[in-house]
Amino acid sequence: MILVFVRHGEPDYEHDSLTEKGWREAELLGKRIATWNVKDFYVSPLGRAKDTAAPALRLTGKTAEELPWAKEFWYCSPDPVTHTDHLSWDYVPSLWTSQEKNFTLDDWVDAVPMKENPEIRIRRDEVCNELDKLLLRYGYRRDGLIYRTVGRRQKNVIHTIAPGDTKNAMTEDMTTQGPVVVIFCHLGAACLMMSHLLNIPFITMPQGLFLPPASVNILQTEERWEDEASFRAQAIGDCKHLLEAGEPISSAGSYSKAFQL
Repeated sequence: MILVFVRHGEPDYEHDSLTEKGWREAELLGKRIATWNVKDFYVSPLGRAKDTAAPALRLTGKTAEELPWAKEFWYCSPDPVTHTDHLSWDYVPSLWTSQEKNFTLDDWVDAVPMKENPEIRIRRDEVCNELDKLLLRYGYRRDGLIYRTVGRRQKNVIHTIAPGDTKNAMTEDMTTQGPVVVIFCHLGAACLMMSHLLNIPFITMPQGLFLPPASVNILQTEERWEDEASFRAQAIGDCKHLLEAGEPISSAGSYSKAFQL
């Protein structure tokens, strides 16, 4: 399975839409996605995500199912350092890194200052549970920190495949990518879902990664041992569709100017 999380284009938050640049980004993104064999599209209920998805849906002739729980993870808590309400990726480094719970998979909701807003725990659980329900549609059942494939032939591959390796060559069904599923959402929402799939503590994701506007974040399942499946990131914050067209990467959502790599 290929699971692609797309952050919306450069946002116009006042109108819950896109800036003029954001619309250009969405068109370039749509042309890239139109070259993929996408099985299903999903979209956040927020306008900026729907606007970003529109060109891809137009070019592919498909529709997207709306996921209410995929809206931005926009839950604030009082910041004792800046004395304002902040999102998890806005806390100063000395605050969030001083809390051991922020480096755990489950207990970060009990860290200072997250614990001051009980809705954060509720919405975290909702997103993770609903994501697991979605994956079950495609035959992946959550089992602890991994997934189990449902109703498929078991596989046993011990070694990764090197160029020219015939002894351990993958069978045809091993090289099949499976369905490509695209979710148009938001920086925080994508980080929360990827943290669940990759078993990486949530707050380290938005604090340690920058997902530029209109970027694609690609996770693929590896199904090499019996009925076990795990997700592995192939691309994070990928914006090649922008750079190849001469469209600069926006710095929206970052505290430094984006490097035009």
